[in-house]
Amino acid sequence: AEYLSEITNTAGPVDAKEELLNECESLWKQMEEYQSKLMLLGTETLPPSDTKLSLLMLQWKALTVECRQWQVKNPEIISTNPDVLLELGKEELQKTKNDLEMVLSAVRLKNKRLEEDLKREQQWYEEQKRLLDTVNETEEDENTQVEQPSTKREFSNLKSKILKLRTFKKELLSALGRFLDEHFPHPEKGENNKNKNSSAEPAVELITLKEILENVMNKLITTPFEPYITINESFWPPYIELLLRYGIALRHPQDPKRLRLQAFHK
Repeated sequence: AEYLSEITNTAGPVDAKEELLNECESLWKQMEEYQSKLMLLGTETLPPSDTKLSLLMLQWKALTVECRQWQVKNPEIISTNPDVLLELGKEELQKTKNDLEMVLSAVRLKNKRLEEDLKREQQWYEEQKRLLDTVNETEEDENTQVEQPSTKREFSNLKSKILKLRTFKKELLSALGRFLDEHFPHPEKGENNKNKNSSAEPAVELITLKEILENVMNKLITTPFEPYITINESFWPPYIELLLRYGIALRHPQDPKRLRLQAFHK
């Protein structure tokens, strides 16, 4: 009634407002009468035997009667006053317009994000294509010039340097792994050393700092256009705070549960 009264205030004629309010009061009185009848029906005593089944049967009968009434009932118009119906129609159209504008805004935002993702994918594809072309050209040049002594020596020197770099990389990663295992052990082991008498086990198995670094490094190498990983319960919060505090990792600007490695190569 309050909603309809606000509409009829803008409708204009006073008689339309009074007519609509009278109809609302009449409907409200009918609802009170039906409610009182239902309360009287609800006070009937049930037979002592199988009370739950009897209650369900009464509910089923009531729902059946209500369903039949709805099937034979024709929709009633709130008011036949054209001014009231016009204002109600305007209000519904305005609500529909607002809902459609919200949907349109959400679709545009989603399309914008998809376009940004597509641009990143295309950029990554172009980079990989250029890299592949460069490798193919280098391989062709090596195949055509492999017979020349100078080219053989250069190729041998380059191969030796690559092997040295691989060896150095392997030693560096091994040293880093030993350092992390020694100074940043598994979180559950550290907690067990502090709480030896505690028998409670963590709900999720935590991972080490070395595994966290491996995850962010692999993510940055495999998908540089999307280098973020999702932080879950297996990530120990003190290790995440350590990486963030010393600038080793960065949070996503819009999602604090996503993490990436700092781009030291740029």
